[in-house]
Amino acid sequence: MPIIKVENLKKDYETGGVVTSVLHGIDFSMEKGEFVAIMGPSGSGKSTLMHILSFLDTPSSGLYMFEGQDTKGFDKDYLAKLRNERIGFVFQSFNLLTRTTVLDNVKLPLIYSTKKDQDNLAKKALADVGLSHRLDYFTNQISGGEKQRVAIARALVCDPAIIFADEPTGNLDSKSGNSVLEILQKLNDKGHTIILVTHEMDTANHAKRIIHVKDGMITGDEKVLKRTIAKEDGVLMK
Repeated sequence: MPIIKVENLKKDYETGGVVTSVLHGIDFSMEKGEFVAIMGPSGSGKSTLMHILSFLDTPSSGLYMFEGQDTKGFDKDYLAKLRNERIGFVFQSFNLLTRTTVLDNVKLPLIYSTKKDQDNLAKKALADVGLSHRLDYFTNQISGGEKQRVAIARALVCDPAIIFADEPTGNLDSKSGNSVLEILQKLNDKGHTIILVTHEMDTANHAKRIIHVKDGMITGDEKVLKRTIAKEDGVLMK
């Protein structure tokens, strides 16, 4: 059973009586454990597609099946529960709380969770991204690459079904960006399902499959024959 399946997915926005069509009938499915890059230029509709798949937005029409369930019947409370428990988010701008420790940032999604041992869950997530030595640091005391690793740990802490990474290297230099992509690759190798949104081919090539989006339509869907392996930096996830 696919973890995600969409058929003829469309999205329109209406502003002042003017309707703008962004997605024009998207069809694809994704299995658990895949690492898929959704790639396209600015304005292609890739971010809108990610927002729908991650329950930050809803389609105008079409079918979206998540873990075998038709999402059309999901109410706001259930969608909020899914976003907290089944979806992990990694954004370009990190979205971390300032003047708050690394550990407390990672624990944030657990506020609404019934999971026990929350400190240990957060510490494990930080260990998975090579940041056990930064637990008590404040977020303004760490580098941009480390901030993104904290964001990945926060996305991991609830053990989500899918991690969505939206341009996760956009604010990083190439070395820090490679470290972040290496973490995502290793998490995928451990069984985590990942959707990476990017406009850069070099970044997309770290995935195992690339879905090309242009003008609100899928223009290509290919397996990555020679996956780019990020350079080891000696500290990540040993």
